[in-house]
Amino acid sequence: MHEIVDSHAHLDDGRFEPDLAAVMQRASDVGVAATVVPATDRASWPRIRELCRRHPQAHPAYGLHPMFLNENACPDVDALSSWLDAHHAVAVGEIGLDFHVEGIERELQREIFARQLEVARAHKLPVIVHARGALEEVIHTLRRADGVYGVVHSFSGSEQQAQQLWDIGFCLGIGGPVTYERARRLRRIVASMPLHHLLLESDAPDQPDANHRGQRNEPARVAGILRCIAELRGAPEAEIAAATTANARRLFGLERPPR
Repeated sequence: MHEIVDSHAHLDDGRFEPDLAAVMQRASDVGVAATVVPATDRASWPRIRELCRRHPQAHPAYGLHPMFLNENACPDVDALSSWLDAHHAVAVGEIGLDFHVEGIERELQREIFARQLEVARAHKLPVIVHARGALEEVIHTLRRADGVYGVVHSFSGSEQQAQQLWDIGFCLGIGGPVTYERARRLRRIVASMPLHHLLLESDAPDQPDANHRGQRNEPARVAGILRCIAELRGAPEAEIAAATTANARRLFGLERPPR
């Protein structure tokens, strides 16, 4: 069994409430030693803090997801900075831009994204970036944000966009979509990308792998993503697990569990 890090799972989602302990145990049983839990809105911050207190293998990230912005978004960014002053976090996230969903004001998204990048830089934390339907603009924004580093979660862009992110030191979060044979471009990128820029993620409870389509996703499924990526690269699972785990521990400053 290989040590794995799930770099992105929304374990505070209500769909996990009935059986979270069992979910965590199943993850541990397949080698998931740590899971990063990103926030979506201000209301989720204390919920995630408590979840991570109860489950030490879970690590909190706090931020404002672009799909959940409202009239309180600007005050919430101020609150985020204060929250990070008082509470441990491994990243600022989930933050970014979403131009796929209608009805979310783009200028507000841009403002809140830029301000959260500043918060991350001030607190010397990596960022977990959402970029749906807006990857090109996200890349340009990150390029201008000197000193900001992190991961673009659920990467779905082109080879050229991947290269631009690697050039500025960003990792790519790869999850369930890579297991679908129709995701030819993503599979081609993952098969040959620099291993030191790769992170594994579940995005639980969403984006299940091809063997579990339509089901609630969970961190244990990262083992299947690892297996798929190893096959795509023609490499041993142990090599991919060791590299991606080291990447996650380095990026998020995760402590290695005691032996």
